[in-house]
Amino acid sequence: MDQAMRDSAPAAGRARVPGADAAHPRGDTRERIQAVALELFAEQGYEKTSLREIAERLGVTKAALYYHFKSKEDIVGSLVEDYFGQIDALIDWGRDQPRTGEMRGLVLDRYFSIVEDGSEVFRMLQQNQAAVSSLASAKHRSELFRERMDGLVEILTEPDAPLAGQVRAAVALASVSFGCMFYAERASRPGELREVVLDIAFGLAGARAATEPATPHS
Repeated sequence: MDQAMRDSAPAAGRARVPGADAAHPRGDTRERIQAVALELFAEQGYEKTSLREIAERLGVTKAALYYHFKSKEDIVGSLVEDYFGQIDALIDWGRDQPRTGEMRGLVLDRYFSIVEDGSEVFRMLQQNQAAVSSLASAKHRSELFRERMDGLVEILTEPDAPLAGQVRAAVALASVSFGCMFYAERASRPGELREVVLDIAFGLAGARAATEPATPHS
């Protein structure tokens, strides 16, 4: 990942919704709504949070909120779609790149940033599993996630890679996801979790750090 991408990534252990900050004074309204909804879902649960409460904390009318989202389910769906959209962009870029160790390193580094950035969303889904699993948007979530994991494995391996190579790539991706989800708060300094997790993932996927900056989405 190049320096600009690293600078834009959140600090280790602190996931965020892009465009949001603690006080939410400015920024894109859609992203501010997502950030405030995440805060309230974490504080009091998905079921106990109303659109009225989201609007009140955001400081807008319910009509203004309805312009962007008609329901809480729409908000949750948008968060998942944004996450999947970032992975799709990474896969699209990776398919046009040579299958080198450096390229695999860039893929895993960028994937770490995507997962770290979205970890708060997936903690919310996990904490409210009973409520959100019944939503219509949840019915195909596992299938959509599997499709994207298959796409990432594809760009981390050679064409027609043997099963062992595919499994190593899948485990490398899983180590990134697992590390971000469950070990972020144990890092003693910024960047430590990234270093530890990517060292493991690189070894599994046969990746190496890029010697020259590259921008995956250019």
